[in-house]
Amino acid sequence: MKPELAAPERSWTDERLVAECRKGNQDAWSALIEKYKNLIFSVPIKFGLPREDAADIFQAVCLDLLSDLPQLRESRALPKWLMQMSFHKCLRWKKQRLVLFHDPIEIEGLSETSSEGLPEEMMYQVQREQMLRNAIASLAPRCRRMIAMLFFESPAHPYQDVAKELGIATGSIGFIRGRCLRRLRQRLQKEGFH
Repeated sequence: MKPELAAPERSWTDERLVAECRKGNQDAWSALIEKYKNLIFSVPIKFGLPREDAADIFQAVCLDLLSDLPQLRESRALPKWLMQMSFHKCLRWKKQRLVLFHDPIEIEGLSETSSEGLPEEMMYQVQREQMLRNAIASLAPRCRRMIAMLFFESPAHPYQDVAKELGIATGSIGFIRGRCLRRLRQRLQKEGFH
């Protein structure tokens, strides 16, 4: 089974995580990165960057987070700040590549968009994905693992493997899956996910 974050850090609000990170709490840093790693990584992937370059951008955003977190005025703005930071790093990456290949027309067009924020449609999609990740993370460990095994891991696991890993009867998976999905739906509805 995959290691889980310690229960307290996993349930902390962004405000608490940021406050603890500012105090130098390493568990809070780990929880913060764990919570937002997919959000940060998803922007360069949606931007069309290769995985290796997306990983470099992820690292750069995490370094900026480490150095700039003390100046963050509003903890609730953290997800949007991370998306914008990732987007601007993607633009810089693309501009560097265009300079290497001497494409002045595309460089000029890119310079015009670099002052803009993350495109609205991409922002909406990334925010919804993060809401889903947050809702899944708030579920009990068995539900989180079952949902991951059945819906997010590729290839999806056969029921026998799921039952063995979770220590439950194969025949009960359908019932437990339904209960987990209902809880997930309730959490998403509570957060305004439509």
